[in-house]
Amino acid sequence: MALAASTENILLFAADPAARESLRALLAAAGYSVRVAETQEELLRLLQDDSAVLLLLALDSADPESNNTLAAIRVHNATSQIRVLLLTPGGKEALARSLDLGADDAVEVPFDDAELLARVRGQLRQKRASDDLAAKARIAEESREVAQTAFQALAVTEKMTRDAFSLERILKIGVISLFTLALVIVAIFFLYSRRAEKEARRAYRVIARLENSVQTEEQLLASARRLREDPANADLLQQKETLQQQAETLRKKMSQPDGSDVTELRRQLDEATGRLSKIEGDAQAAEGVIRTSAPSVCLLHVSVAFNEKDSGRRLRYGGIDSDGTPLKDSDGNPIYTVEGRGPEVRADFFGTGFIVGEGKILTNHHVVQPWWQNDELAGAIQQGLEPVIAEMMAYFPAATNGIPVGISRISEEADLALVHGDLSELGRPALKLNPGKDAAISGEALISVGYATGLDAILARAGDETVEQIVKTSGGEPKLVLAELARRKLIRPLVTQGHVGDVLPDKIVYDAQTTSGGSGGPLLVRDGEVIGVTFAVVRGFGGSNFGVPIRYAVPLLKR
Repeated sequence: MALAASTENILLFAADPAARESLRALLAAAGYSVRVAETQEELLRLLQDDSAVLLLLALDSADPESNNTLAAIRVHNATSQIRVLLLTPGGKEALARSLDLGADDAVEVPFDDAELLARVRGQLRQKRASDDLAAKARIAEESREVAQTAFQALAVTEKMTRDAFSLERILKIGVISLFTLALVIVAIFFLYSRRAEKEARRAYRVIARLENSVQTEEQLLASARRLREDPANADLLQQKETLQQQAETLRKKMSQPDGSDVTELRRQLDEATGRLSKIEGDAQAAEGVIRTSAPSVCLLHVSVAFNEKDSGRRLRYGGIDSDGTPLKDSDGNPIYTVEGRGPEVRADFFGTGFIVGEGKILTNHHVVQPWWQNDELAGAIQQGLEPVIAEMMAYFPAATNGIPVGISRISEEADLALVHGDLSELGRPALKLNPGKDAAISGEALISVGYATGLDAILARAGDETVEQIVKTSGGEPKLVLAELARRKLIRPLVTQGHVGDVLPDKIVYDAQTTSGGSGGPLLVRDGEVIGVTFAVVRGFGGSNFGVPIRYAVPLLKR
């Protein structure tokens, strides 16, 4: 994957004003400092007065006047070292002719923006490597001159003492050592540069995979429709409504026979009625708990940025197209850089939290630091990128705005963390905790509250028209989608019921449905007390999930 953008200056010349402005805008959007020459005379003057390291020429290599321009650039000592990238029409023959005339690289017109920027970055890398090599060569030359001066002084004094011969041999050995050391330094420099570039490419591929999980407007709409049609992702109220509609449809079919198997219809109706009765019973028993607890359960949106470890510079996009999408390389991956002024690269994560005190929200460690025990993000860390929290927001039901929050403390014993924020205007109660060892009992009914599947599930519970309006208004940007959902008071958690399956020293195993995004949500029993915090979903294990016993949160709250 190619890097993009730099602080080096680029000088641009194109005879056609429209082409000149288009190229200037492209380079500027990629974060480069660009100087523009409107005439060939101005170009030659700027080349000698300006600090540009790359010249981008849009000329016809078949035009003799263009050839003269390139020759004039190469003939002057002041401009002979600048890298020249030539844009020319005419196919492969024109490209070959451009290189023969002295261009360092050539691109055929019309060109692809991503390819052109990649060629620019390549020339700038070669320029930097060439300058570094020249600097090392100068150091070696200066060392040689010092040694030569010493050697000449030795020759003058050789007649004065017999020991001069031995000293001369020592100096000769020193000169050879200096040259050898210079060669070793140059070799190490090139090996390190190649290794660093390979590591950067690997790290950026990890980020590209994370970004591929971010959904477009169309994908968000499709996900919302899919989840809306899947009963497994509905809360108690939605499940109840779905079963009521199913039962009513079956009754109509039985009253108006159309050749269907009445026995089968009766079986389906009995099954739907039984499930409906169970849900209604569970809902009535848990109604008070849900009504008092759900308003204190929030959706956490964690936006992660990436810094280069050695320099601390933020990872950014190499440039943005006119439609607002990041520029991509030839493989279709976004172009990244740690230079320039492009937008920051961010990855979005979602989880659940709940109020446990004044300004205090309890959640999971892996929610507030998504890279913790995350194999995919660990790959980026190993390759020299450091993930950092760029922004963390909490969204509560019926609240019209998100609340900025930050990390207070992280548990050293369990997957728990405490975050803080100004919750004074919410007026929401803290949930009651039961940290006793016997708080969780095997077989006991349990209520899970959380934002399983994150943003998708919230959109799934809104109507198609509403979802389309929100997605189009926000462009699919998660932060803007959430702000619009909060403004419309559409944010509320999913509530599911189940039972405690097993109680282990450090885990509660339960079967209430949840999935990614539900992490950090409270596990409540019928009296409304929190006995645990969801932290893992075990797929393929009978639908069982894991919760951290709430007693592990006590040390965080006492500090």
